[in-house]
Amino acid sequence: MNSTTVRTLLVRGMLAGLAAGVLAFVFAYFVGEGSVDAAIAFEESSSHEHGEELVSRSLQSTAGLATGVLVFGVAIGGIAALAFCFALGRIGRFGARATAALTALAGFFLVYLVPILKYPASPPAVGDPDTIDKRTALFVLMIALSVLLGTAAVLLGRRLAPAWGNWNASIAAGVAFVAAAGVAMAVLPQGDNIPEGFPAADLWEFRLASIGIQAVLWSAFGLLFGYLAERVLEPQSVRGRVSTLTA
Repeated sequence: MNSTTVRTLLVRGMLAGLAAGVLAFVFAYFVGEGSVDAAIAFEESSSHEHGEELVSRSLQSTAGLATGVLVFGVAIGGIAALAFCFALGRIGRFGARATAALTALAGFFLVYLVPILKYPASPPAVGDPDTIDKRTALFVLMIALSVLLGTAAVLLGRRLAPAWGNWNASIAAGVAFVAAAGVAMAVLPQGDNIPEGFPAADLWEFRLASIGIQAVLWSAFGLLFGYLAERVLEPQSVRGRVSTLTA
């Protein structure tokens, strides 16, 4: 794959991430903001000191939320597009759409789902503000370990495949990943500091919403980028389908 094609796919990945971010923002606004408001109300009721609000809650839940989700979507889209360029043709004889879907699935699993098993999402108004930097660093470290272990598992599966067969090699690589990730989770320190008395229902609702936002983002990206990448890499296939539909 030449540099021009990679650049084109990178741009399309960022555009797909932007579009996916719009969908994730809509989901976050209508599904996730209720639990954030509940967390803020709990914090205010539990604290006797109320500092000056630098940014209004309405701005945080609209422009602030949109900015964060869209920037994240563009960044993830660009990184996932580069991962797609590396994976295409190296993980099996999959076309552009299938490879994009597998890349998005791996991204959701490695970048989000595995790390939150160790460090579950918590409402932004909950927890000791003095530990924010530590908790953020631990979560980023868990993401890095998850991605590295996932990459190592893929390489292990490819190395074992000629001798063991694809099925057995995949199972062995999966077991190795689970074992290594389990060791990492056991070694890393705890980071959850939900205050006593915080409503369990609100916490559960926030964490479900967090998973939903990421699921929407990665699913939309996989579908959109798969379509855009196919138009770049397999234009004749796309034209053939269009001709069939219009015939």
